Amino acid sequence: MDAETLRDRPDAPIRPGGRKPERLTRRAEFLRAAKGRKVAMPGLVLQVLPRGDTGPARLGFTVTKKVGNAVIRNRTRRRMKEAARLLLREQPLRGVDLVLIGRDGTRKRDFAALQADLRRALARAGVA
Repeated sequence: MDAETLRDRPDAPIRPGGRKPERLTRRAEFLRAAKGRKVAMPGLVLQVLPRGDTGPARLGFTVTKKVGNAVIRNRTRRRMKEAARLLLREQPLRGVDLVLIGRDGTRKRDFAALQADLRRALARAGVA
């Protein structure tokens, strides 16, 4: 059975952490989301674009080279992914594309503060 079939089946086994959020993968999707609302926080920048449907929120993550080398950028990205995963597990969103942009402060920020930044950013953007 392929991943697509498993995802569409309601009786498919779900990992303990829940399903992975849908992802933005193409450059065009990131550019389209950049035209939406932007909210800057000390730990991250959030871009939100309503899609006008009822599908699950799709997420994209990006960290520029200004933040550091590949190891630091990947660690920063993983911290944002985990914060988003935990938040969306308790408060699922529908019909929006979200892009989280890592800043230099993202990797230095306490994880609880990073989660609070994401919650506040979603509230300011009007989606949560």
